Amino acid sequence: MHEYDEDVLMAFLKDQGKLFDEDVAQTPAEAEAFLEDCMAIVVDSIEEVRDYLEENGMDISNMELSDLEEASEVFKVPGGRYLIVEG
Repeated sequence: MHEYDEDVLMAFLKDQGKLFDEDVAQTPAEAEAFLEDCMAIVVDSIEEVRDYLEENGMDISNMELSDLEEASEVFKVPGGRYLIVEG
């Protein structure tokens, strides 16, 4: 089971519109339940985002690290961490 702290939940709630046409969560509790259901992960750096996406078959060979930050499934979390949500 994943544990998502307040920074992660708030980052997702704030920016969920970049991945979904409609909000999938309104409250931190709903966000946590949704992230657990889709097995979202939190990584400590943009390099770990790259590694995760490559390991999961995404062709990111032509993407710069700044491009990865803008990917719809990547959410920047305060403190330099990133949430990856596969929609």
